[in-house]
Amino acid sequence: MANMSNVLGLIFANMHEQTVPDLTKIRAMASVPFGARYRLIDFPLSNMVNSDIDEVGVVTKDNYQSLIDHIGAGDEWDLSRKTGGLHLLPPYGNSYGIYRGRLEALAHLKPFIKSVNCEYVLLSDADVIANIDYRPIVDFHKNSGADITVVYGKGTYNAEQCATKTILSVNKNNEIYDVLVRPEMSGEFNVSLNMFVVGKQFLLDLITDAESRNLYSFEIDVLQHKLHDMKVMGYKFDAPFFQIDGISTYIKSNMALVNKNLRDAIFNSDAPIYTKVRDDAPAKYGIGAEVKNSLIADGCVIEGTVENCVLFRGVKVGKGAVIKNCILMQDTVVGAKAEMSNVITDKNVVVSEYRTLSGTESYPVFVNKSATV
Repeated sequence: MANMSNVLGLIFANMHEQTVPDLTKIRAMASVPFGARYRLIDFPLSNMVNSDIDEVGVVTKDNYQSLIDHIGAGDEWDLSRKTGGLHLLPPYGNSYGIYRGRLEALAHLKPFIKSVNCEYVLLSDADVIANIDYRPIVDFHKNSGADITVVYGKGTYNAEQCATKTILSVNKNNEIYDVLVRPEMSGEFNVSLNMFVVGKQFLLDLITDAESRNLYSFEIDVLQHKLHDMKVMGYKFDAPFFQIDGISTYIKSNMALVNKNLRDAIFNSDAPIYTKVRDDAPAKYGIGAEVKNSLIADGCVIEGTVENCVLFRGVKVGKGAVIKNCILMQDTVVGAKAEMSNVITDKNVVVSEYRTLSGTESYPVFVNKSATV
């Protein structure tokens, strides 16, 4: 296995925010709540720690207060250390403003990257929910002699979903020979999971070249335009994953966790997904409570009917309330006799007694943080 102490992990906290604008109005993509008690950043951060990467930088841009509150000094991931550990890398741009893309963000991290004693850099966004061991990927990168290794998965996508993705053509030798960035296509494709392994010096050279040419997109200006000047390899990830490319995918991926086999694959007991601990009491169910096919976090108090829902920590459902196909985030309070269907509430929402809220699977109702409806 690869010596992972030679690997620096970099997580980009703000990529793909345009795909779920309601959820990212007040927070970075990386701090979007998921799966009743997690945030999206918990997945790449836990995967890196479980893969023995002990130096990780989190690249922020804006709306990062909740992200800082969530990850703190990195204690939950055993990254609060005197040497190495977790580094929060705040936004910094050129004279035109905050960075426009991954390459431009990396350009302003050059002093940090140079200062880290590593041989390889693992770049990752926070839009993929999966349990990934990066060690065989780094081994694959070293053994193949690749300049860049792209982690990809296979799936079926419609044109709207593809408009947020990077599509890869990979031959039988795992070489990537074509790259399409945000095409309007539909079908079964190899999609980049926005995870890349690259040598430290090679990355620094790419950044320096991009700076001199005013380039900022890693996918377009490097993977696409320089594909035939480099050796770019693809590593197929075969385990279950979700890539958040819209509000419908966000809902489906949350709801899919009700499936125990899928839940076990992602929240693997041998490689757990860590998150910020909140010391809540176990969920409480009233005498008239009825719960079906739902994911219920600790701290919830349920006295009504809940069906096909994901309830985050501290949610309260009043007597006679009926909640179906909903995602209720932390500390949402649903009054007695309220009825809700296909609704997403942000944190600290209050739904009044007897209130009816109804959306559809394609167009759910979204209630902003701390609102009373």
